[in-house]
Amino acid sequence: MEVILSQNVPDLGKVGDVIKVKEGYARNFLLPQKLACLATPDNLKKIEKDKKRKQAVYDKEKKEALDLADKLGKVSCTVAAEVNDLDKLYGSITDGEIVKALEVEGYKIDRKDIVIENPIQELGIFEIGVKLHNEVTAKVRVWVTKK
Repeated sequence: MEVILSQNVPDLGKVGDVIKVKEGYARNFLLPQKLACLATPDNLKKIEKDKKRKQAVYDKEKKEALDLADKLGKVSCTVAAEVNDLDKLYGSITDGEIVKALEVEGYKIDRKDIVIENPIQELGIFEIGVKLHNEVTAKVRVWVTKK
């Protein structure tokens, strides 16, 4: 029996996949749980339209993320930190401080999207990643200066 998955099912497939399963498995598990629907011509057309719509939304979001990545690539923000007599930071620069510095520049970024490869524990210029989309990560220049 062929069914179309309406949700991701581990070890079976992803949403929209047309798969062949045993009748009992489909009738007793997949269909009652609304994990799948029968692979009729109408359902196949509906799923195809859904895939195209979702792909269009995905492409639009990716294009917007690429545009924002270009803008962020030209941005450099400054974070002032407390240092000791030897110009060593007392702590390290956190993603929260970077988010605040980006807000000053006019960009609203979630702190979960900041990608810091190594902790920033000294003065200088650093490249920080900002995850904007599954496939798009922008680089932002961060200047760490004395307070």
